[in-house]
Amino acid sequence: MRHIIALTLLSLAATAQAQLPPPSSEPIPSGKYTLDKPHASLLFRVNHLGFSSFTGRFTRYDAQLDFDPKNPGAARVDVTIDPRSVTTDSAPEGFLEMLVTGKEWLDANEFPEMKFTSHRVEVVSPEILRVHGDLTLRGIRKPLVLEARFNGGYASHPFDPAARIGFSAEGTFKRSEYGVAQGLPAAGSQFGIGDEVKVMLEAEFSGPPAKVAGN
Repeated sequence: MRHIIALTLLSLAATAQAQLPPPSSEPIPSGKYTLDKPHASLLFRVNHLGFSSFTGRFTRYDAQLDFDPKNPGAARVDVTIDPRSVTTDSAPEGFLEMLVTGKEWLDANEFPEMKFTSHRVEVVSPEILRVHGDLTLRGIRKPLVLEARFNGGYASHPFDPAARIGFSAEGTFKRSEYGVAQGLPAAGSQFGIGDEVKVMLEAEFSGPPAKVAGN
């Protein structure tokens, strides 16, 4: 990731001198893309007592993407998540351990991996993709749809020899469908921990080197 660090430092220096050189005008190549972890985030939110949206994140995850900008409907993505990597701001003592290992919660000792695997991509517009797939949580696999925005990319940059693309995505699922029903509100009430979980992903992917652009 040295080229990414260099790109960041140079971008800061450029504000006092000159603008960064533009990326290549070559077409973004198709092929296999890997997650650039320093430029990605995976968050979740759930209603708390009807007063706020409790927010947490996973810090260890990976994703592999097959992507062709000329045929985004043929894209395929596989995501793996380590449930032990969940964290929150100012967690009370013992809270994260309960969330990670509790039999009523993620139960990561029994189910050490979460997964999302796409099986169909619906092209809504040139920028908007609806990714239909399956989320596996606590060994239970259920359908999940992610609304994704393709934020663009480049074939290469003077400080980045590989292609780069970026996406923002979000979706929702009911935790009770995966056997996580602790603290659900009574019917007609929000006083509890909500059933609906919203997930949000920001991701940049590194792809084929510039020499294969246009192939």
